Amino acid sequence: MNNILTSDQLEIIKGLMQVPATISPKYFYDAKGSALFEDITRLQAYYPTRTEHAIMSTHAPEIARRVGASCALIELGAGNCQKAKALCELIKPAHFVAVDISEEFLHDAVARMRLTFPDIEIQALAADLTADILLPASLPAQRRLVFYPGSSIGNFDPPQALALMSRIRGLIADDGALLIGVDLVKDEAVLNAAYDDGEGVTAAFNLNVLDHVNRLIGSDFDTSQWQHRAFFNADQSRIEMHLEAKSNQLIHWRHGARSFARGERIHTENSYKYRVEDFVELLERAGLPQTQVWTDAHAWFAVVLARP
Repeated sequence: MNNILTSDQLEIIKGLMQVPATISPKYFYDAKGSALFEDITRLQAYYPTRTEHAIMSTHAPEIARRVGASCALIELGAGNCQKAKALCELIKPAHFVAVDISEEFLHDAVARMRLTFPDIEIQALAADLTADILLPASLPAQRRLVFYPGSSIGNFDPPQALALMSRIRGLIADDGALLIGVDLVKDEAVLNAAYDDGEGVTAAFNLNVLDHVNRLIGSDFDTSQWQHRAFFNADQSRIEMHLEAKSNQLIHWRHGARSFARGERIHTENSYKYRVEDFVELLERAGLPQTQVWTDAHAWFAVVLARP
């Protein structure tokens, strides 16, 4: 038997042994988790997806004019590629690279994109956004547009977010740009409802991470013994998601174990909410000082185009 642990296994076990325990949100996205997240985006309570779509649709002509045509489009966290599909129709890039951590889900989405856009050179890249992103060597270096929709930047703590923005700056030349969706600070009731919906879809999404972890490290989490908790932490300006133990339990995995008391939590996600001026400052620090910002009528969400 191979006793050498992979980097994912080491990361997960290290997080589980912390106090409080943590699991990185990137482990949400196995095939089932990716599908559940798509279900979340269609919920009435989950405003980010439809609000971002409305902003992109309303300002499509100006976005297209500012971005220009024939660029190489790189979507981070591509998921089902539906947002990239709309952008490809708008700006007609010569190349498209879909980047996502869920490889199986990604390849299915890219196969559909190739049928829709036979004239675009389309590639799939399975990658972890917390590490360096190695783009295909065949991708032109000029006129790249990195597209990072869905406010996923909120999953990164501020120092991590700055590091990611800096890595994105490294992916583009001086004629490139970043188009990014950012969730904004708003009424707590709206935020809490978006991450703890009455249908229980977000709860299923959160609990599924335990099944994914079981497969990755050979642990024996029983999802029926855990419950979803989500709330807005005003001091940190972030939604927090946790899994709370319903009972005292001992969780085993290969080469280790950890006990959890009833009520003890595993922190699975942060989703930071920004003020526009704070996010623009973060982009400036990352080397992307030229910004154009579009928001909805309620100022719930922003789409930002940033250039070096």
